[in-house]
Amino acid sequence: METLLLVFFPFTMRLLIQRVSKASVIVNQQTISSIGKGLLILLGVGHDDGEEQAQFLAEKAANLRIFEDEQGKTNLSVLDVKGEAIVVSQFTLYADTRKGRRPSFINAALPEIASPLVDRFIELLRGHGVPTQTGQFGAHMEVQIHNDGPVTIWLEK
Repeated sequence: METLLLVFFPFTMRLLIQRVSKASVIVNQQTISSIGKGLLILLGVGHDDGEEQAQFLAEKAANLRIFEDEQGKTNLSVLDVKGEAIVVSQFTLYADTRKGRRPSFINAALPEIASPLVDRFIELLRGHGVPTQTGQFGAHMEVQIHNDGPVTIWLEK
């Protein structure tokens, strides 16, 4: 007899954080955001996300110790190194590729839910003291990333 095990993956807010030496966002051949040393944060919002997830992840991102100290150990946060951040909304972090070859994005929140939460996350990140720029919600963006390390961290709540 075969047993079917169903695993439930909650649709949590997701961040893909990249430590960068510099990054920028271009829309319609115009640079709309540009930073030096800091974090490029790709942010995906799921159906059930809200204030709790935004608060938790903003605090976590601001204080995540992924920058090197004088001894070369990752003991410093973006705040410690006086870095900056760019936050880019990225619904494709919810790609479901288990069936077929075309990803499904059904688990990503609709724009009317996602856009305010992206804005709230940015507001909270700034509130923690991180100078933060943004992409443009819903636009086709060229994101230029100069990975430092590379260091890439996945966070979700």
